[in-house]
Amino acid sequence: MARYFDVHPENPQRRAISQVVRLITEDGLIAYPTDSCYALGCRLGNKNGIDRIKEIRGLDDKHHFTLVCQDFAQLGQFVHVSNAVFRLVKASTPGSYTFILPATKEVPRRLMHPKKKTVGVRIPEHVVTQALVAELGEPLLSSTLLLPDSEEPMTQGWEIKERLDHQVDAVLDSGECGTEPTTVIDLSGGEPEIVRRGAGDTARFE
Repeated sequence: MARYFDVHPENPQRRAISQVVRLITEDGLIAYPTDSCYALGCRLGNKNGIDRIKEIRGLDDKHHFTLVCQDFAQLGQFVHVSNAVFRLVKASTPGSYTFILPATKEVPRRLMHPKKKTVGVRIPEHVVTQALVAELGEPLLSSTLLLPDSEEPMTQGWEIKERLDHQVDAVLDSGECGTEPTTVIDLSGGEPEIVRRGAGDTARFE
């Protein structure tokens, strides 16, 4: 049964964040709010957590997972960023964007795209998510909480707890956070390619 944490959206309780991070470090899987919609998250090296995300979402091995990072310094440890890409990403973060970039050796192979060796990264503009990754001290491996039989992500913490009670270890609820997933931009080939139009404005990439 999943633990339920009611977290303040602007001043998240330190004790609750610490308890959730402890669950993550013990290889737990959580559902948590972001600046675009709810997501599933686990520790980077949590193979079982990755398998559980794939099972919940009905994903195949070609799916791009996202590393949710605290800041640009952390992001730079996990992806290769050229000067031109640096300027583009810097101008768009924090925000509702996921960028696909070549992965560094810090990223486990099973998280990369099997052929391109790329991974998704993002720096969210959400107080609760920022508090989580700051306390964790490393990126949170993440995937949008979009179920196979749904057209839109789930938006209510209590509903997620009810639906996924035996599939996740914790649900963080800080109020509704929207239904629109991130805008996904592939920057791995030099020129920006818009993979998915979502919550982030695409104007600077066109």
